[in-house]
Amino acid sequence: MEIIDVIDVIVNSVKNIKLSSILDILVVSYIFYKSYILIKETRAEQLLKGIIFIIILIPISKLLNLEMLYWILSNTITIGVLSLIIIFQPEIRRALEHIGRSAFNDKHILEDEETMEKVITEIVNAVYNLSKSKTGALIVIERLTGLGETINTGVKLDALVSSALLENIFVVNTPLHDGATIIRNDRIVSAGCFLPLTSNNNLNKTLGTRHRAAIGLSENSDGIIIVVSEETGVVSLAVNGNLTRNYDKDKLKDILIRIIRKSKSKKSNFRERVVTWMKKTKNNK
Repeated sequence: MEIIDVIDVIVNSVKNIKLSSILDILVVSYIFYKSYILIKETRAEQLLKGIIFIIILIPISKLLNLEMLYWILSNTITIGVLSLIIIFQPEIRRALEHIGRSAFNDKHILEDEETMEKVITEIVNAVYNLSKSKTGALIVIERLTGLGETINTGVKLDALVSSALLENIFVVNTPLHDGATIIRNDRIVSAGCFLPLTSNNNLNKTLGTRHRAAIGLSENSDGIIIVVSEETGVVSLAVNGNLTRNYDKDKLKDILIRIIRKSKSKKSNFRERVVTWMKKTKNNK
């Protein structure tokens, strides 16, 4: 009889759950999940662990009548909110930029398939000609995150993407060779740009300034950054804070096309789901 009563309580509880409550739980869970992904493997992750440890210690110190420890911990949390905003400033900025790169963003990257393949082919040809001659290069492909501030640090060009122009930009001892070249859609918008260096201290010590700059920009935007090593000619790719190396010509072209197609596909699918949900909601009313 008791088991039946328990089952009845569970069934009634499930029946009383509103759709809005389920949606609320899903949204909050998604926010916590995305927040964790954003701080994962950064110094913010270690700081967060320290904060959680302090929060756990507060009720324990209260329970054990450790008045001095309780007072210190309580006041640390009270005055720590402003400090957290300052400490987590890079992560908060990344989170807000991530929200801004929503599916409703009107900015498109190489929407036309033919143009996309043509631009990527020109970029890849230039990269591997530079690689053969061991000419250092740093090429940024802008996606949804606007790189206006970075573009303004260089010399604006506004020229169609071509392998010949890209190769000429990075010729050693020319005025623009030592910075980054930024590509927006099918145009080279600026060259000789300065990129922010990564603050990650766990990177391989052999990585030079170009590679650290590529990782730094990829941590603060969704841009695709291609690096050609001046010492070895090795081609690397920085995306979302991660650097992968040793790309051959076909592999680089394939990965660039897949990254751009994937971002467009996710955006399109999300919009379709939202429109469908809005129509269903309207019809139900």
